[in-house]
Parts: sequence; C-alpha cells; structure tokens
Amino acid sequence: MSKRVLIIEDDEDILQVLETVLVHNDYEVKGLERTDDILKSVGEYKPDLVLTDYLLSGTNGGKICQQIKGNKDTCHIPVILISAYPELAVSLGHFGFDAFITKPFDINVLVKKIGDLLH
Repeated sequence: MSKRVLIIEDDEDILQVLETVLVHNDYEVKGLERTDDILKSVGEYKPDLVLTDYLLSGTNGGKICQQIKGNKDTCHIPVILISAYPELAVSLGHFGFDAFITKPFDINVLVKKIGDLLH
C-alpha cells in the first residue's frame, strides 16, 4: 500500500511538479493550494506525511505545522516545511517540523527526505 502525502503549496506550477514527482515515486498524493482548516484536511485525507510551503495566502506553513504537531491525533505525522526564505522561517521559530528544505530544491533530495521520514 502506498504512503499518502498531503501537499499544501499555493504556487500551481510547483504543486504540479511535486505531485508528478511523488506519484512517479509511488506515493499517493493530494495537493491543495490552500486550506482553511488543516486538521479537517488531514482528518479527511489521513496522510502519512505533510509537505507544506512556508509562505501561503491567508496563513503560513509554520502555523499549519504547529496545528498538526499540537493535536494529539495528528502529532505523529511528519511535516516537511519548504521555503525560498529559510532565514525568515528559521528566525520565526521551529514550529515542530521534522525537516526543512530550501527552495529551489533538488527533487532527489526531497524524495529521499520523504522516504527517510516514512520508513
């Protein structure tokens, strides 16, 4: 059974690339350009891992990560935060993420990190 990855990325082109690469690597993928209720999205999709951009319209990946990690039902789910502004994300706090990847990222590095967190 393939592992499920939930991606939150508001750049449609990046989201499409991520979805394509992860499906090609045998992951089941759901991509969202935004979510108003991450816990509801996680509860409905039941991902094995969440991959989220830091800068999102209406919220940020740090808050999404905090909500996932702060909930007893979802705190076990690994979260990877990606951002083109690593100094901004790091200066604002760790948020509890399991891995941080800087944009632009190497697809192979990202796939390996996902695999490491899921196995």
